[in-house]
Amino acid sequence: MKIGGILGRKLGMTQIFGADGTALPVTVLEALPSTVVQVKSQEKDGYNAVQLGYGFRRRLNKPLQGHMKGLGQFRYLREFPVEDPGQWQVGQKVGCEIFQPGDLVDVVGISKGKGFAGVVKRHGFAGGPKSHGQSDRWRAPGSIGAGTDPGRVIKGLRMAGHMGACQVTAKNLLVVHVDPAKGIMMVKGAVPGHKGSLLKIQFANAADDLKKRRAKASVAGS
Repeated sequence: MKIGGILGRKLGMTQIFGADGTALPVTVLEALPSTVVQVKSQEKDGYNAVQLGYGFRRRLNKPLQGHMKGLGQFRYLREFPVEDPGQWQVGQKVGCEIFQPGDLVDVVGISKGKGFAGVVKRHGFAGGPKSHGQSDRWRAPGSIGAGTDPGRVIKGLRMAGHMGACQVTAKNLLVVHVDPAKGIMMVKGAVPGHKGSLLKIQFANAADDLKKRRAKASVAGS
């Protein structure tokens, strides 16, 4: 019963030591069992996937109460691709046991919000020279475009603005430890988000596969 991934939370970072004594920086992830809320099939929806529920919310509106059918009061609902939807049932549980040490995973989350930031911090600009009377222009963006032609600022120009708080995918992270009994797993390196933030932990390239399936379904339905 292969599934593209599961939901989890970021608990924090630490380090472990390998057999040769090498220190590995790892992120500890909480990956408690998620519940299958909906099963989507190629015949009915245009692609094969399951919708998983994770977390707890105190109140649900009427549409969500009907959608979850008494399975629980889940805070998050996310979809993951599956190979055979016939092997999945509503109410079924799935956790970190789908991963093994040595697997490569992509971890998707919302990055930490940094607020309003200038171009040096936000985009890594070098700034202007602190000489020839320009000591106050070190962190300035410089020119943002030509004058008469085109006479406007080109779309997509990197400028100061809100930094962070956007979806980020950390790709090809190595799974170094899995403990299904405790609902804990460790991956090498850092993942996006603050402690306690929601994460999608999926096999490498699983997100791309789901996007392709959804695109094909939308084209077929149009």
